[in-house]
Order: sequence, then C-alpha cells, then structure tokens
Amino acid sequence: MSDATQLQLFTERLKTPIGVMIVITDGDGNLHTTDWTDHEGRMDHFLEIRYGKNGLKLDRAPRETAVASAIDRYFRGELAAIDSIPVKTGGTDFQQEVWRALRTIPCGSTISYGQLAKQIRRPKAVRAVGLANGSNPIGVVVPCHRVIGADGSLTGYGGGLERKKWLLEHESRATRLF
Repeated sequence: MSDATQLQLFTERLKTPIGVMIVITDGDGNLHTTDWTDHEGRMDHFLEIRYGKNGLKLDRAPRETAVASAIDRYFRGELAAIDSIPVKTGGTDFQQEVWRALRTIPCGSTISYGQLAKQIRRPKAVRAVGLANGSNPIGVVVPCHRVIGADGSLTGYGGGLERKKWLLEHESRATRLF
C-alpha cells in the first residue's frame, strides 16, 4: 500500500489512575483502539492484522482529541462521558455484535458471559462470546471489563485483573454518588 492510500490515524497517551492508556483515533474523531503502554506490542500487532503491515500511518495527535478528553472525564468520575464516543472496531460480524452489546451494559453493573450470549440471542455461544469479548480492541469504552464469570468471579481482562477490579470499583463508587 502506498503512502497515498494509507489510513491516517493519531495516537495519544493518556495518564490514568491505572496506567498510561494509548488512544488511537482517526481524523473524523472515531476511536479505533485503546490499550495500555505495558501492552503496546499487542496493540501494534492488532493494528497490523487489521490494516496490514503498511496500511496505516500513525502520528501523534496534534492536540488533545474529543475522544481522549471524554476518556479522561470518565476516569475523573464522569462515567457517561464515554457513552457516545464513536468507534470503528473492525472485526467479524459476530465480534461487532458482541462489542455493540457490551456498550449496552449499564455502568456500575456486571453480567456473565452466559447472560451476554443470551442478550445477543445466542445462548449456546458462551465460548464464542468470551473469545469476542477477549478480542475487544477498545477496552474501557467498549466495556468488556463489565463481563464476569457465572459464579461472580473476575475473569480474564486484557489489561490485567487489577485494572478490571479497579474499573468495576470506580464505576460502582461513582454510580453510588448519584
């Protein structure tokens, strides 16, 4: 792919209470991916799979984007700030269906993988839902951290279980305040 046909994306690094988050957006303000700096290699791999080895041009955002501002407000306690962030996730039709369903889980609450499978009318697809959840390229904004084990236990989270625990506690505290 030539430079003329490369997708232009912008990167920002956002300091949060649980680490530095990398935020990747396009010029139209769509969020393409987020990850933590300690998982930057995984994010680079995701971008290469999605756009090809030379399919994108990644530059530092010239100024703070509305997306990064909204994510920052979320971490400061304005939880609804991330609800209307436009996303471009890529992925299969099934993955996109799961990721859309994740955005409907109310802030401050959790559901199991089985409940999520039932929500998308595929009650036998629990494992596939789990795999799609684990492939979510936009953590926090597409809130895969709100999905827990059937027994209520915290299960895998790409950013680490400590971050998942913090996010759930953050949302629980903030929703009790209102």
